[in-house]
Amino acid sequence: MSFRYQNWTADAEQGTLTCRYSLDGRDFAERVTLPPGPRWHTEAARAAARLVFLLAGVSYYKTVAPPLIDLGDTALTDTELAFLREYYLQGLGEFAYRNDLDLSGLTVQAPRAPHAAPAKAPADGRRALVPFGGGIDSIVVVERVRAKADVALFVVSRPADRFEAIEAPAAVAGLPVVRAEREIDPQLLRSAELGFRNGHVPVTGILSAIAVLAAVLTGRDTVVMSNEWSASIPTLEYQGHPVNHQYSKSASFEAAFRGVLAQSPVGLPDYFSWLRDRTELWVGREFAKLGQYHGSFRSCNKAFYADPARRLDHWCGQCDKCCFIDLILAPFLPAAELGQIFAATGEPLQDATLAGKFRALLGAGTKPFECVGEVSECRAAVLLAARRDDRQADRLLRELAGEVAARPDVPTDADAAAMLAPVGEAFIPAGYR
Repeated sequence: MSFRYQNWTADAEQGTLTCRYSLDGRDFAERVTLPPGPRWHTEAARAAARLVFLLAGVSYYKTVAPPLIDLGDTALTDTELAFLREYYLQGLGEFAYRNDLDLSGLTVQAPRAPHAAPAKAPADGRRALVPFGGGIDSIVVVERVRAKADVALFVVSRPADRFEAIEAPAAVAGLPVVRAEREIDPQLLRSAELGFRNGHVPVTGILSAIAVLAAVLTGRDTVVMSNEWSASIPTLEYQGHPVNHQYSKSASFEAAFRGVLAQSPVGLPDYFSWLRDRTELWVGREFAKLGQYHGSFRSCNKAFYADPARRLDHWCGQCDKCCFIDLILAPFLPAAELGQIFAATGEPLQDATLAGKFRALLGAGTKPFECVGEVSECRAAVLLAARRDDRQADRLLRELAGEVAARPDVPTDADAAAMLAPVGEAFIPAGYR
């Protein structure tokens, strides 16, 4: 049994890209809708559409996860082949862990394409497209990048659907919005009925490719991501290999994807994360200064349910994301303001029943499979928050801070200061610093 890439087609008048795949006699089709127009006929648009085709296939491969991926007539360069195999292996690490699978023997079969001379990237006109999810990371990036470039936000949703948790802070930003509608094959919504395997896929990789296509179609030369340093830290190890829930937000994915883009003979937009060398602790500090967004942002999992009827219009105050956001902002925002943000259900740090979730963030339990910060920065956040005068009566916070302080690897003041400075390397062009 093999998973086969069939083909992709584009309709410039409708602004649609359709990607087709098959597996064991079953056909799948995914459709992406973007602004229509003549740019769909350019070589750059065709090259970007092909990348969407390559990366979107992972959602359909995982239904059975066979040992062979057959690209059919789609030829790949050696660089693309190595990138695609790693994208499947690392991007499906959590999926393999949860389904008790060993994907290490995966074969990706494709005709070889010659390495053509790469074209120069589009001129640096600093016309940036910033994928925007409405959370603290993308908000901080938008406010930094808009001082350096002509910025448009990029938002992906299901057809005829919008998330208020994205729309509200986007309205505060007041910038133009480029929209894409992504329609997955409806068979995926019947996974249990059809006997498909289910689990996490590297969706940020798919959205990155769609963003590159959107940039080409709207005349923008750069895609600026909001993936911070901690996104590169594995969630756990499985079968001797790291498993990272955030693989397609990691530095290794960014570097590999940039390599594929740079190799293009038609000149594709630049792609980098403005937060690559920044910690979530740094992001929390910077977001605390952006008071105009404090009443509109909402990084709660229950704000993004696929079923609109199940979505909350307020923070749930109970999920891992709510706990993490509360924790990472607690050193920098007054307790009363955080209490107001979580007013509908109460601030997580005031709820003793959530102690286990906070301890997991602090390394005393299994780290959640969520887009949350690294353990050491969560520990630093607890210690910094516990020092605030307006937190002296917070019993749970004091308890957690005491547990962290008793550890032999407790973060020092110097450690916390280092987390508030650039960490490691980044691909940020000089004009965007």
